[in-house]
Amino acid sequence: MNATAAGPVDNTRSPYSQLRTAPLSAAHITGGFWRARQQTNREISIPHGYAMLEATNTLRNLRIAAGQATGEFVGFWFADSDVYKWLEAAAWEMGRKPDDALQTMVDTAIALVEAAQQPDGYLDSYFQIAKPGEQWTDIDHGHELYCAGHLIQAAIAFKRALGDERLMHVSLRLVDLIYDLFGPGKREEAPGHPEVEMALVELYRVTGDARHLELAQLFIDRRGRNRMRGHAGYGATYQQDHVPVRAATEVAGHAVRQLYLTTGATDLYMETGEQALIDAMHTLWADMTETKMYVTGGIGSRFDGESFGSPYELPSDTCYCETCAQIASLMWNWRLLLITGDGRYADLFERTLYNGVLPSPGLEGASYLYVNPLQVRSGRYVRASTDTATGAEATRPAWHNCACCPPNVMRLFASLQDYLATTDAAGVQLHQYADADLQLDLPCGRAALAMRTDYPWDGTVAVKIGESAEAAWRLALRIPAWAQGHTVRVNGVQVDAAPDAHGYVVMERVWRAGDTVELQLPLAPRWTAPNPRIDAIRGCLALERGPLVYCFESHDQPAGVDLADVQVCAGHAADESSAVIPGGGISLQVEGAMPVAAWGGDLYRPEEEAPAADAPRRVHLTAIPYYAWGNRGMRSMRVWLPALRDA
Repeated sequence: MNATAAGPVDNTRSPYSQLRTAPLSAAHITGGFWRARQQTNREISIPHGYAMLEATNTLRNLRIAAGQATGEFVGFWFADSDVYKWLEAAAWEMGRKPDDALQTMVDTAIALVEAAQQPDGYLDSYFQIAKPGEQWTDIDHGHELYCAGHLIQAAIAFKRALGDERLMHVSLRLVDLIYDLFGPGKREEAPGHPEVEMALVELYRVTGDARHLELAQLFIDRRGRNRMRGHAGYGATYQQDHVPVRAATEVAGHAVRQLYLTTGATDLYMETGEQALIDAMHTLWADMTETKMYVTGGIGSRFDGESFGSPYELPSDTCYCETCAQIASLMWNWRLLLITGDGRYADLFERTLYNGVLPSPGLEGASYLYVNPLQVRSGRYVRASTDTATGAEATRPAWHNCACCPPNVMRLFASLQDYLATTDAAGVQLHQYADADLQLDLPCGRAALAMRTDYPWDGTVAVKIGESAEAAWRLALRIPAWAQGHTVRVNGVQVDAAPDAHGYVVMERVWRAGDTVELQLPLAPRWTAPNPRIDAIRGCLALERGPLVYCFESHDQPAGVDLADVQVCAGHAADESSAVIPGGGISLQVEGAMPVAAWGGDLYRPEEEAPAADAPRRVHLTAIPYYAWGNRGMRSMRVWLPALRDA
């Protein structure tokens, strides 16, 4: 591992950001909640991903393009991107610890990518096999630039994590070709699926080649001309071509494309400082978080067009909430945090990580959800794509015919340690809490910290100083917006814990080896109410504890309790339980109620003939973390339940 190289984002030389990402070697998750998931990702998920890339002929497509096999192209036309995301995940993993078996898989995949590239630099197995001679003829839907973006990100990961430049050589040849076609004074087009923009900015950070930044800006500047053909009649909004990026006032269209675009535009701002860009990003973030986001951090309320809906259109059962959209939200919020230092972006990162992304992978590490509903009726989970193996719907499928989400989760989990902490000229900022060792270089010298916690189950976060310069520096700890009544102790003595304007407790002193800071975050269960404009859940409540959203799954309820009939008793406190839940952790017990009189078989009745609503019978309900749902078979599940008032 290159000790000075960064992880997925390196803004250390970007002039327009307040916080700086740490070197790749600076942070190591050593235990606890996230260490277990990283181990599963490394030992189960990534090898499983390679096996599925073989089983679905995704790697065979590259063999055919390389002339090493014969046959027809199989799968979606953008399947190459799944290989590149998988390679990126493998690079981050091997950067922490070598693995001979994984290295063999990686060498095989990289050799195929190298062999498939054409002499002029072109690389896209779909067009090379299925549509030779039609390269670059369908920029709206062809995904050639989308695949190129993921290839670039994989190449950067290998260079930074391992010093391996094989994919970088491939990427630079392809980018040279793209620049010749789409550079200044050339074809006036932008990709129908944004992604390459953020990759090009990051490539510029690696190479220092101004052409790479220039190309990213050109693709962003060319949007908003109402030229793209959309998909299935959705129009230019589907691809964010309906309004120029700087003039956009609401998130719209395909949710993944929208947030990949905002991520790229935010990256561009970090290099150029163009005020109109960051103003637009703040406007779009406010629209998303104030009117179009689920309590889980999920986005994309419509299967139709995989899109954002109208303001407050947030149905629990028919929502899309594609896993890739939540990962795009993480990427965007991380960059906004780097620019502003504002803890609200770290808060949303946390909410989305635990409740928007973590529900996707099965706890065993070899199955994935594509869409993430907040309500499922009687096991009728609707998913976006089918299990490529058996088609069984008993649990998460092992893979999807559109397999964009599984390797996206893999690369996120493999690089998760890079999102824990940042630095600035004054000191260190801790944004996410996990068992981790950190070694960070400050202007005044080296700072070594050991963070220990059983978060998210326990709210105690202990930070011990292992090494420090003989000069004062600041240690900042994020106080989540949900945490009311936190305390901070330094060497056992309670100190002023008032967060600053950005939501952080900041302590400045000359730190000594052995100094300990203890943050105590209250994790009492709490009820959350929705904006009454959200018709689908008006009058309902959701249950949260710390960073976790909880849900009610039929597996855990008393016999005869149907979640379709249940209400929760508003005002009643939830009790914590040690009852066994999937993957371990803390479940919650709450008081609920069910109607005594049955409605019967009529779908509608005159109001005066409806059963009386008084004196419902009480039931005891059990809630588990939403991320753990669906690991015992997909029966009914709900995040929001109607509230029984004055019960």
